[in-house]
Order: sequence, then structure tokens, then C-alpha cells
Amino acid sequence: MSHADSDIRNRLLAARLPAMPQILLKLIEQCQTSKVGMAALAELISKDPGMTAKLLGVANSSAYHRGGQKVGLEQSLTALGTNMIKTLVISESVRQVFNRFTHSSTTDLRAFWQHSLESAVLARAIAEHIHYPHLDEAYLAGLLHDVGRLALLATVPNEYASSFLDQDDDNLCQIELREFNITHPEAGSWLIERWNLDSFLADSVLYHHEPVNRMGSAHPLIRIVLLSHLLCSPKKEELAVSEAAALCGIDATDLAQISQGATSQVKQAAAYLGIDLTGFDQPSAPMASEPTVPCHAAIHKQLSDEVRDIVLVDEISRSFSPPQSEMGWLEAVTRCARLLFDFAEVIVLRMNRSGNSLIGVAVDEDRQRLNEFSIAIGSHGRLAEAAQQQQPIFITRDANPLGIAEEQLLRVLGTPSLVCLPLISGSRCLGLMIGGVASWQVPGLQQRERMLRSFGNQAAQVLDATLSVGDEAARRSARVSEDYREASRRVVHEVNNPLSIIKNYLSVLDSKLGNHEPIVAELSILHAEIDRVGQIIKGLTDLNPTSRKGGAEVNRVLQDVVHLFRYTKDVPESVHITAQTQNSPSEIECHSDILKQVLVNLIKNSIEAMPVGGEIQLVNSGLVKREGRLYAELCVRDSGPGISPEMMAKLFSPTLSTKGNGHQGLGLNIVHNLVSEAHGSITCRSGDKGTVFEILLPTRNRAG
Repeated sequence: MSHADSDIRNRLLAARLPAMPQILLKLIEQCQTSKVGMAALAELISKDPGMTAKLLGVANSSAYHRGGQKVGLEQSLTALGTNMIKTLVISESVRQVFNRFTHSSTTDLRAFWQHSLESAVLARAIAEHIHYPHLDEAYLAGLLHDVGRLALLATVPNEYASSFLDQDDDNLCQIELREFNITHPEAGSWLIERWNLDSFLADSVLYHHEPVNRMGSAHPLIRIVLLSHLLCSPKKEELAVSEAAALCGIDATDLAQISQGATSQVKQAAAYLGIDLTGFDQPSAPMASEPTVPCHAAIHKQLSDEVRDIVLVDEISRSFSPPQSEMGWLEAVTRCARLLFDFAEVIVLRMNRSGNSLIGVAVDEDRQRLNEFSIAIGSHGRLAEAAQQQQPIFITRDANPLGIAEEQLLRVLGTPSLVCLPLISGSRCLGLMIGGVASWQVPGLQQRERMLRSFGNQAAQVLDATLSVGDEAARRSARVSEDYREASRRVVHEVNNPLSIIKNYLSVLDSKLGNHEPIVAELSILHAEIDRVGQIIKGLTDLNPTSRKGGAEVNRVLQDVVHLFRYTKDVPESVHITAQTQNSPSEIECHSDILKQVLVNLIKNSIEAMPVGGEIQLVNSGLVKREGRLYAELCVRDSGPGISPEMMAKLFSPTLSTKGNGHQGLGLNIVHNLVSEAHGSITCRSGDKGTVFEILLPTRNRAG
């Protein structure tokens, strides 16, 4: 490759291909709606070779390309993502508005766009007729078959402007080769090859000027593009068209139907985009300046206005994102709305939580009555209509008739007209922003309706995020409050046990001191129970308390617990509590205070279950092996009447106690939690001859 060849190719890569202003307008409109779909974007972009080439090039660049076939435009757009597409579309619009194409004042591109679109439609129709499986690929190939001409115009605008207006034939290719060392089929094919497509698309562009007699064994896509190019050429060569059609297996009758259908589709697309194709059947002469075509000049002005509005909304909306509160959002948004749209006054009606009413929100102290202003969504009136249909509406004082709500707001704002802007986040209407304006402002604001919607959508998204943060903070606060309430209930429940024991032993001390008897054992118990009260109360400050470290000797704890209940007034004389221990010590990985708390709760439950008396046994059943671990097995047995099936079903769940006298129904739930935190387990068997709680707690030596 010569230096000249290398230079032109490097410049082709750096060139910025122009896009159709009408396409940019439609794309801006779609990109600003929250409901834009990838299929709709692909359909619109596919009508413009410049924008298609730009997005396909980015999607298949090293930044996005991960191997695999990426021929379809929709797949390429999916790879980019909606945000990147919006960025590319809007940046291209800004570039064309503020950095006008150097050749745009002397070169009319409408004929080129019309030719490319017609070729694309024809290629897809031909592909469908001959059952070519990749219709989208055929459409893209037809659309981009002359993209090399656009690339050369973007690369060397001054030198290529006159050639761009020449007939697209073999003579043009010879001129291009002589002056630029590359033809437009070669330029277009070379660019497309840079996209790493697993397709014959680049070849179809390269060979679309080849003689028909060379195409006998060519890939179907190459023959499809050749035929579509010949069909929409200004100087149609009937013999070449017939030969190309024969290569595709299409007779004259079918070819006429295909051509007629394509012409109709192109006209519909042009009408949708607002393109006037009158007089563009033949290449046009150079124009003195682009504004001499009124339609085109109006499109450029509209595009300029749209870009200005996008930049304004984007920049100014930064000042109200993200606010710290709903009121902060309200103040920032109303301030921005006044600045952007010259509203004299602004008020906001917020949708209530049930979504059936709009409620006024007061910002200023002199408008507190707005807090009592309400509009039912199902009611008649323009305001309810704006919220339901999610469309901006414009209300003037002389409109007839007006609803009471509209008349009230006109008086509140003191203006002759209102602009009602729905605040839409996703598919939900969060409320209405209502701006007071003069009547002469309404026509101008109606022309800026898309900007109003864009502003309303951005404001609503920020409000939605603000409300979500507030709701989550409220939920966290409620959870913390509930956790503390639950912790407090448990502390109150558990503290009652050692306090009752302390109270009873104080009575014992009083008696022994009067008789001058030794009190060392009782003092030791009092000290231990006071410490236990302190540990339980300490748990109130920790919503996720960790188990106390340390172990316990089971036999000693069982004897201590029986001793605790020896003098207590809570145990009737008809109830007997005993302990059965092992000859050898049983060390467990559970703190003695925790085990004591478990046993005290179980004993108190058994006492309450035997109002006429009975036996309670604390039993150390020795060691058992479960799943490779050694556990100490403890049992608490009573001879009571048993537990009902209804109570058994929810035995370890916190329930509302029916015992009265301060009972909270938490005892067994606390027992279950304590055993679980010690990595043990507890089960219950109950019948008419009594109840047995079986507890397994891991030993200090877990080896089997």
C-alpha cells in the first residue's frame, strides 16, 4: 500500500459521517422518552447510513466487540446500551449544530439519503423474495452500499464535493481512483471490514459496481445488493437490471412488484421524517447555500432548538440532584422551572400514596392553604386529565368551561394561563408541576413541549430517588425501634427470674442473721444472681448479642439451680425439684450463666404447669454422639398434665401469654434462642403423664 493509500484510509477512519437532520430530530425525541425500545431505535437509525455506520462502528470496535456475529443493527445497539446510544445521538446532533459540516453549505445530501434508503428497502424485498435468511443483513447492505461516497465527502469535502454530485457509475469510480487512490466501493468496504463483522456485507459493498457477468458464483448477498443498486440508479440500465434479476431468480413481473412496493415504502418513510423528495429523482446541481431550501433550513433550526433545550435541561437539572429531602427537591425544582420556562409562579401537586388524589404541597408560609387542596384522579377536569394521560396541558383563563380546581389555581398563581406538567418516573405519575404564565407565552411553550416533558421526567426521577431514600430510612428506623422493643421485653422477662431469687434469698438472709447462722452460701448466690442481672441488662444495648464465652460443668450447674429454688417462695411445698448427675464431670462449651438461664425458665414453666404439685427432675444423661460430635444430654422432666397439641405446634415461638400477672409468653422462645446460640438443640415430648425437654449441648472435647 502506497503512502497516499495509507493516508486516505487513516483519514477515512477519523472522518465524521453526516447524519440526516430529520433522523436526529426523531432520535432525540425517542431518546428523551423513558419508554424507548431498542427495536424502535434500530428501526429509526436504520433509515440513515451515516448514523448506522457510526453506531455499527462503535458497537463492533475493540471497546465492545467480544467475538461472534454482530451483523444485525438491533444486536449491535443492544451491545452499546441505551445510554451510550443516547450519548452518541445527542453528541452527533450537537456537533452538527455547533460545528457545521464544512461542505453542508454547498452540497445537498437529500438525494443521497433517498437513494440509500430506497436501495435498503429494495435489498430487503429481494432477499425476502428469494428466501435469503438474513433480511436485516440485506437491508443494512443496501443502506450502506454507497457509504464510501459519504465517507469520502466527510474526509475530503472540498475536493470531493463536485464528484459527489456526479452520476454513481463506473466513470465516477475512475475519477475517484485517479484523484484519491481509492474508489467509494473500496472506501466503504474497507471501513466496514474494520467492524469485524462475520458477514459478506463488506464484499457486497465492494462489488456493487462490478459487471453482472462476473457475479454468477457470487454470494447471494452480493447479488442482492448489485440488483438493488441497479434498480434505484438514476440512469437505469435495463439490460443490466434484467441480467442481475435473472441471477437472483426473479422474473420481470415479480421485479416490477418489488420495485413498486419499495417506492411506496420510501415515500412513507420520507413523509414520516418530513423529507421533501420532490425533484430528487435526478442528481441536483450545487446549491448556493443550504438555507435556500426552506424545508431543510427549518429542520436545521428545529434541530438547533432541540439541542439547545437538551443542553439547558441537562445542565440546569444538575442543581436539583440529589436533594436531601422532598422539600429541598421542591425548592430546587421550582427555582429551575422558573429559570428555564420563565414561569411567574410554580406550585406542585403530589400524588398521594394510594394514587387516587393529587394533594397540594406548600413551600411558602403564605400558601399553607395548598396543603388542603386536593383533586381526585377520577374526577372531571383538565388537571386530573393531565395526570391520567401523563401529558402536559395548557389552560387559559378564557377557556370555557373551566373546573373549580383550575379556577382556584389561576387565582392562587395570579396569572391568566397555566402550564400543567406531569412528573413521570417510569410508568408512574408522581404529581403535577403547575406553572403560571402569561397568555402570550403559551404558544412558545407548546412548541417546547418535548423540553417540558424531559424536564418533568428528570425532576420526577430525582423525586422518586429522594422518596425511596426517605422510605428506606423510615423502614430502618422502624426496624431498629421494633428490635429495641423486642429486646426490652426479653430483658424484662429474664430479669424477673434472678430478681425473684434475690428477693427470696434476702428474706433467708434476714432470718439467718436474726438467728446468728452462717450466710456465706447465700451471699455467694446473691452475688452470682446480681451479676446475672447485670449481664441480662447489658444485652439491651446490643441488638445482636454474642454468646458469652466460657464453659460450664453440667453437674455443678444442675446442683446450683436446684439450690436456687430451695428457699424460693415461687415453689409450692407440693412441688419437688431434684437433680440426677453423672459420676464423672461433663464439660460443655456453654457459659454456666446461659445454661442456668435455660434451666430456670424450664423449671418455672413446669412449676406453673403443676398447680397441685408434682415432680421436676433435672437429669444429666451423659454423653451422646451426633454427626461426629460429642454432646452432653440434659433433660428437664415434670409430672404435669402435658402440653396441648395447639401449644406444641408453636412451642418455641413468641406468643401472647394467657397466664396474666406480667407473663409475656417469651420464656420458651428465649430458651430456644439461647440453646441455638450455644450450637445446641432442644426438643420436647409431652403426654398425659408429663413433659420432657431434651437438650443437647456440645462438649469441650468434640472428638468422637
